[in-house]
Amino acid sequence: MKLILIRHAEPDYDRDSLTPKGFREAECLAGRAKEWEIDALYVSPLGRARRTAEPIERALGRKAAVLDWLREFRGVIGEEYGTEGLAWDFPPKFWTGIDGLYDKDVWYDTQVMAKCGDAPGVKEVYLETCRELDALLASYGCHREKNYYRTDTDAGKDKTVALVCHMGISFAMISHLLGIAFPALMGGFFLPPSSVTVLGTEEMEPGIAYFRCQGLGDVWHLRRNGEPISASGYFTEIFQK
Repeated sequence: MKLILIRHAEPDYDRDSLTPKGFREAECLAGRAKEWEIDALYVSPLGRARRTAEPIERALGRKAAVLDWLREFRGVIGEEYGTEGLAWDFPPKFWTGIDGLYDKDVWYDTQVMAKCGDAPGVKEVYLETCRELDALLASYGCHREKNYYRTDTDAGKDKTVALVCHMGISFAMISHLLGIAFPALMGGFFLPPSSVTVLGTEEMEPGIAYFRCQGLGDVWHLRRNGEPISASGYFTEIFQK
């Protein structure tokens, strides 16, 4: 089974849509996606993801199913940590000094991730994401057993499923699939707008599967069309060559 995680194109957050450049990026992505043979296409309910998916839908001649849990990772924390309530964008000197944030089983129980007010908390949203992702995978024959998946049927082995969503929720899913703490992924990796991340199952033993990342944040569709890589969500200069 293959999972294709697509970050939405360059966003216009004020309108929950795309910038003019973002619409160009989405068209470049659709030109790439029309070469794919996918079995299912899913999309976040948020506007920037929906606008990104529309050209893909036209290219593939199919509609994306909307999954509410694919909306951007919405667990919030106290604002005293300087991230405006987000569970990421911590200054490196701060978050790297908290050993628990590197632990895949502990990070969401650290004090810095404590629930803030009535909004959904980080742990609540992360565990919901894990449950929903596992339910989706189970529908294709991949059933979670602790930290790996058991495939009880051949039906899902050759399936390719694409999800058009957001950087934070993508890293939450990757965290669950690969057993890497979410803060380490958010602090150490970047997914450019309209980028493609591919994870596929490997079975070294029949019926026992583990997801392995083939490519993270790939944007060759932009380079092929002479469209610069957007730095939206990044805090340094993008290497364009």
